[in-house]
Amino acid sequence: MSEAYGLTKALSDAIAEAEELIANAPFIKTEADRLEGYDYLSGRIRMAMQNAFDYDLDQPLFVNPTHQFSKQGLDNPDAVYFNAYLREGVEYVVRGRRGTSADLSFQVMGGAYTATSAATSLMAFDDRKLEIADDGTFEFTYVAEPGAKTLIVREVFNDWDNEERGTLTIERPDTLGQPRKPLTRETLAKKYDVAARSLVGSIQTWFAFPQFFQYKEPVNTLTVPKSTPGGLASQFSSIGHYELTADQAMIVTVPRCDDCTYQAIQIGSDWYASTDYQTHQTSLTKAQAVADDDGMLRFVISERPPIDGAPTANWLETTGHTTGPIMLRWQKLERDLTEADGPTVQVVDLADVPSLLPQATALTDEEYAARITARQRAVARRMIS
Repeated sequence: MSEAYGLTKALSDAIAEAEELIANAPFIKTEADRLEGYDYLSGRIRMAMQNAFDYDLDQPLFVNPTHQFSKQGLDNPDAVYFNAYLREGVEYVVRGRRGTSADLSFQVMGGAYTATSAATSLMAFDDRKLEIADDGTFEFTYVAEPGAKTLIVREVFNDWDNEERGTLTIERPDTLGQPRKPLTRETLAKKYDVAARSLVGSIQTWFAFPQFFQYKEPVNTLTVPKSTPGGLASQFSSIGHYELTADQAMIVTVPRCDDCTYQAIQIGSDWYASTDYQTHQTSLTKAQAVADDDGMLRFVISERPPIDGAPTANWLETTGHTTGPIMLRWQKLERDLTEADGPTVQVVDLADVPSLLPQATALTDEEYAARITARQRAVARRMIS
């Protein structure tokens, strides 16, 4: 074995172990599920490498580990995620320019998500706590408290077509102007080892995580809205999971909420990741959805288009997944939500949807293609690969 190969052996062994976990996942039903798993694996490898090699406690920066090609933890299609690693007791300065997204939130996490426990949220706030200048710029200082490991930032978009991203940086004043430490074999070996452990650990974690929450609930139900466990102080969520045949549909009815800047629904895969939200409609915000005259948003989750073989504005495509998680989110709330603000669920025959949703109108192929085109363009503007 060459000396160079010795550096990467831990990672190559971890990739083989990760592939074994993916190939034998207990929820695989079809070859399409397995292929999706291998695609999911590529994102896990990518994220493990990024987190290990971009990790620098002396020269911190925000990385974007979760996006359309690297998914985890039922990632939100409406969010751009950033995280920076912290060292306890160190002062950090965060600067940025506020974009026009519906929400910009900050959260300090202690520890990490594992297969047996969730990370601890030490602090969470949104941009209402910031002093934002007339030109949109802001700055704040944070001294990492005991147990602080990661600063997570979420920029969340309600109106994909019209909201724009901002900018964001983080720095340690005490290390500014200093060069990075020179590379050593020991440093590189540690980074490859960190990537190896991160890869296997993340797969095991996200296999187990939905069992703590989504899959503890009865199938084809959704919970009363409540503050997201371990999540943002200003976010409420409703969770569940579906199981539908090709001839069934789930109708999710929820009041449109005007007491928050962001409200949305998404479905995902059993890999506990978002499904293709660029070229399929697998998520919708209140800006993208159509409300009925009574102020209700009525979503149809199904494999096939719900009205005489045609799609509707509020159709969520299951894209070949007969089972999967569901999540509704409300962010930047001005009040706590109650049961009356939450969703109700009906599982019906697909053929009965038109009679149950008289205000839903079928879209032509051209109209639906225009919706998908808008999604593709919006994701291309917003996301970083």
